[in-house]
Amino acid sequence: MDTKKLADRVFAIFGATMVFFYLGLGIFIITTPLLNIDKALRIIFGIPLLLYGLFRAFTSYSKIKELFFTKDEE
Repeated sequence: MDTKKLADRVFAIFGATMVFFYLGLGIFIITTPLLNIDKALRIIFGIPLLLYGLFRAFTSYSKIKELFFTKDEE
């Protein structure tokens, strides 16, 4: 396996872990009473994080499927 393929796999796994970060941060911002911010503002900041987390989930899924579960043509 060449170094580019290995680097692509490492970045794909990192992208998958970032999905959990974005989704968790979005849920945390929306639901926590610890932040002294109005609920409407928490929703305005939390919903885009959730949507971006879902977007990253779909792109990470396709990238991991491509890198780990396809045969090498070489």
